[in-house]
Amino acid sequence: MSLTNLPAPFAPLVAGGEGLDRYPASPETLATRMGQVYGVAADRVLPVRGLTHGLELVWRLAGREAGRVEAPEGEPFARLNAIYSLTDAGSPTAVVVRALGAPEAVAEMAARVAPALLVVDEGLIEFGETPSAAGLIDDHANLMVLRSLSLAYGLAGARVGAALARPETLARLASVLEPYALPEVSVRPALQALDPSRLIETRERIAAVGRERTRLARALAREMVVEPGVGPILMVRPARPDAVLTALTRFGVAAEAAGDRLRLPVSSKPEINDRLLAALDLAGGPARPARTGQAVRDTKETRIVCAVDLDATGPVAIETGVGFFDHMLEQVAAHGGFSLRLSCAGDLHTDPHHTIEDSAIALGQALKQALGERRGIARYGFVLPMDEAQATVSIDLSGRPYPVFEGTFATPFIGDYRTDLTAHVFRSLAEHLGGAIHVAVTGDDDHHKTEAVYKAFGRALRQAIRIEGEAVPSTKGVL
Repeated sequence: MSLTNLPAPFAPLVAGGEGLDRYPASPETLATRMGQVYGVAADRVLPVRGLTHGLELVWRLAGREAGRVEAPEGEPFARLNAIYSLTDAGSPTAVVVRALGAPEAVAEMAARVAPALLVVDEGLIEFGETPSAAGLIDDHANLMVLRSLSLAYGLAGARVGAALARPETLARLASVLEPYALPEVSVRPALQALDPSRLIETRERIAAVGRERTRLARALAREMVVEPGVGPILMVRPARPDAVLTALTRFGVAAEAAGDRLRLPVSSKPEINDRLLAALDLAGGPARPARTGQAVRDTKETRIVCAVDLDATGPVAIETGVGFFDHMLEQVAAHGGFSLRLSCAGDLHTDPHHTIEDSAIALGQALKQALGERRGIARYGFVLPMDEAQATVSIDLSGRPYPVFEGTFATPFIGDYRTDLTAHVFRSLAEHLGGAIHVAVTGDDDHHKTEAVYKAFGRALRQAIRIEGEAVPSTKGVL
């Protein structure tokens, strides 16, 4: 009797190991979600263990069909050629190319190399402006597109990617796929990373890499040749590659030699890239550490990502599914003068309670992380009239949570927003930000009263987070 489909006799002794005593199921849910992200039907998606696994399957297919693969020079292609020892004789089974650019160029090449597969490597497609070839797969039976979650989604260690092609083309590839190819421990984070609640922050991270790449390239160009490209890797040609590599290693910057060139990493975080510039004596004067914070909160009721930058006024992007609450959080960011991205996928079919309260928790956590040790902040903030309504919000970013809310609302709902949750929002903020937040509101119009509270909180927070010096604003020396 085969045991391969039976569970292990006990659960693993690892945290978060629920369900890992069973063999992986077919990753149909992941294929569906990838199809939604990549703009193709689920039956056009074959999840694989990263882009390199997709390439390996192409080499396996060529080996089985006594063919060969035409591919660019360098890794991982040289390694795959060495492993599979495909001869140069015979017709090519596949031709591998990097992302080609215009759809017309992809279509022309697919027609030219047929019946061989045209395999388009789109591992960096998210970082550039090149359109994906995925939209052409239904027009060309020999076209296959390889995508990856490694760099654009931060999952290089999980090894998850996808082959996109017509079903009959994917069937050829699947015929050389090993059993249980994609482990459950890879599928889970992939589904989380591709969840709609993550996409706002993912887009901003990718955009930040682009901005930082431009900044690094300009600085490095003063000392070495910087090759054009996109994504989180810079290819440079320094006069003395070994000396540059030694300097980077001394500063803890990972880099790789590639002949007379170096591959340099590009982070979305300026402070990390500043270390690279400092290693090469190309940094400017000392900069104050970025005041950024991020919270990721997943429960059975909500999935939330929240990110703030206290020293930038944008972008501001809020998606909770509760329109009025989105507007209120936008008011907090606008009047607080900071960047806020918050996305929540919650159980709105039940009630907006969990979405609103958990979003406030995540915002408080992100603000707390961004404030760090709170050195140099003003600490206190006060105010706000709005027509007949008046809201007063007092803040002390002391590190000690203490919420006080004085005010009532006669209207139970404003749109889908429950007015009774306003007090819950500020209690959650006080508890997870770590501060005293005192709110008092009076007036006749509940819309005005609610909006006045959020605006006043933003204004008070703007005052409290303002940098006034270098000292921690406490006689104790710590907050």
